[in-house]
Amino acid sequence: MLTLSEAHQILEKLDVEKADQIQKRTLDYTSKFAKATPEIARKLKKQLETECGLSEGEATEVVNIMPKSIEELRTFTAGWRKLLPTETLEKILKILKSKD
Repeated sequence: MLTLSEAHQILEKLDVEKADQIQKRTLDYTSKFAKATPEIARKLKKQLETECGLSEGEATEVVNIMPKSIEELRTFTAGWRKLLPTETLEKILKILKSKD
């Protein structure tokens, strides 16, 4: 699983003139919505997995979205079919804020 930042880094290596329409659109999307450098995204993802017990997919989703509040975080963690304690949510936000 790749974060948007990691996907963008890979797509940047493509020759845009030879890229197909999907690659071009994906490159455009990742350039607009990636919220961290690939190095920081990898670090945050690993930290969320080890310190907060998130799966790789969950950690990737969190890094891609970079929520700013517990309410925002709860909005999409509700779809994970597991309830995260408030302490875990606070820890996630603290980790994400450490990127700044």
